Amino acid sequence: MEMFLMVLCMSMLGLALTAIAFSSATRGLDDREPAPKQPIVELPAMPAAQFFTDRATLPMAARTHLPPVPVEALLLQLEQHIRLEHAAAEAFLEFPTAQSLHSRTTSPLVH
Repeated sequence: MEMFLMVLCMSMLGLALTAIAFSSATRGLDDREPAPKQPIVELPAMPAAQFFTDRATLPMAARTHLPPVPVEALLLQLEQHIRLEHAAAEAFLEFPTAQSLHSRTTSPLVH
């Protein structure tokens, strides 16, 4: 019970000190003169956003007149990239070195 009363008294003391500090920090804010109003500068009108547009955009492959790539070829290339990255991770786990960690990948899919 004594411990509870001690914590309660210390909390009230902390609350009182916080209230005093806050009131002294905000004293005189209402007495200040308001800052002179700056003239509003009109900016040139921005064009309307064209996120939702009726005009359909063509994919890059259609704009450059390249033949479409089959999905199977893309999947095979992606699987090869995953195998190469997996092999590199296994090699690093077997023998971790700073050089093998920062070495370039042999995959053609590089970011």
